[in-house]
Amino acid sequence: MGEKLHWWQTRWFVALMAIAVTIPLWWPEIPPLVDLPGHMGRYRVQLAIGDNPWLHQWYDFRWSLIGNLGIDLLIIPLAPIFGLELTVKLIVMAIPALTVTGLLWISREVHGRIPATALFALPLAYSYPFQFGFVNFALSMALALNMFAWWLRLARLGRLRLRAIVFLPLSCALWVCHTFGWGVLGVLAFSAELIRQHDLRKDGRGGHWLEALVRAGLGCLPLALPMALMIFWRSGDHVTGQTADWFNWQAKFSWVTMVLRDRWQAWDVASATVLFLILVKGVHDRRIEHSRNLALSAIFLLIVFLILPRIVFGSAYADMRLAPFALAIAVIGLRPRGGLSFRGAATFATLGLIFFGARLVGTTWSYWLYDRSYDRALAALQYIPDRARVVSFVGRRCRDDWAYSRLEHVPGLLLERKFAYTNDQWSMAGAQQLTTRYYAAKGFAHDPSQVVTDRRCRGEWWRPLSMALATFPRDAFDYVWLLNPPQYDPALVRGLTPIWRDGRNVLFRITDRRPLADIPPASTRPQPRLNGAISAR
Repeated sequence: MGEKLHWWQTRWFVALMAIAVTIPLWWPEIPPLVDLPGHMGRYRVQLAIGDNPWLHQWYDFRWSLIGNLGIDLLIIPLAPIFGLELTVKLIVMAIPALTVTGLLWISREVHGRIPATALFALPLAYSYPFQFGFVNFALSMALALNMFAWWLRLARLGRLRLRAIVFLPLSCALWVCHTFGWGVLGVLAFSAELIRQHDLRKDGRGGHWLEALVRAGLGCLPLALPMALMIFWRSGDHVTGQTADWFNWQAKFSWVTMVLRDRWQAWDVASATVLFLILVKGVHDRRIEHSRNLALSAIFLLIVFLILPRIVFGSAYADMRLAPFALAIAVIGLRPRGGLSFRGAATFATLGLIFFGARLVGTTWSYWLYDRSYDRALAALQYIPDRARVVSFVGRRCRDDWAYSRLEHVPGLLLERKFAYTNDQWSMAGAQQLTTRYYAAKGFAHDPSQVVTDRRCRGEWWRPLSMALATFPRDAFDYVWLLNPPQYDPALVRGLTPIWRDGRNVLFRITDRRPLADIPPASTRPQPRLNGAISAR
């Protein structure tokens, strides 16, 4: 430990990486994460429903102790200071920064110094679950990585009593942020404690692994209190959501290839391949070795990934969320052997830094393009009055395109900015505080009614746009907002007056509230071609 630190092992380098990883989020006003705009709509209701009781006509918001409250709680003290949108942006920017510091801190605690190979794991700060907008989950995982590093440090310093005291409330706080982060912290802590207890008792006696197993379990008891919170949360008649789709091996293989999924499939898959090649090299290259501690942690996470179903308590993509973190732990578990020269280690570090920088450039460009599409779509909001009732239909294809439009929950910004009713909010009792209660909207009250396709998709709840336009209750809404819609018959928009258009995106005001079948066909008139506002008179 007395040797001079190399440039990638210094504190200033860690701080620089934590700042650099936020660069893709500097420009976008709204971080272009798929689900985030929908969450922002819920945050607005949370903050405003007390002063705007008319929101109760549309939504039911009830606080309850659930394992999914990370950003929901943080915005309470911060939004009055920074405003809701900036608060959300700052918190989201902190997630990749905390992920980077957590990975590098764990590396230092396990290896004594940050190994050059650890830099290859840093692009996983923008893993697919983060891109999807699972922000409470991503925040909890970033916090879990840093907590695990502190867990290791306190054990290294022999401060086990202090560790037990501080991690009792910390584990509960992490569970409240998101259950998944607490679960992963438990897996990581148990595997690390198992190795530590085993290494403490290498005295030649048989059966020491069993003894280490028992002692590791006892050592992790301070992390167990949230089990009681879990039982309380998932009990009661108000809880909904199924657990299903076990051992879907085809999906699990896809999640592994998608750990860095963003926009360009070839680039993203090639980047993921680099990480797996690093792991293969760690097995076959004599210049690289692995930490038994983190190797066991990665194996445990892999087992959990294989066992987890795709849907847990109604939340989809449960197993997918774990894949990039199992990979990250495996990568930071590698280190150059002690005999490797500085030049050789510096080469590994430089290559890892180049890889990280290349991913950052790609993500920054991708987010800039997504931000442009957000700006074009959100130009419609100036033509929608406050408190309007808007049914939105966002087009997508049955086939899972690698690059999402990321517009699926942009209608949530109507609720966040205009206090308008939107049909994209999730409504699942026991999973979050907000549920919809706007009964007049019927089957168009909540997610996924905003997602439409060109035809019926096998195994999905999405409606074809033609069916949605023909059947939505016109008397329940004031406006229809089409975003990236598939082709449709102009006859389906009888009684709807276009007031804004940008390419395929169009905003209609509902001028005839009768069911479509009761509206007589009108003479076909050409639709205005100009972008921007269209006279509604």
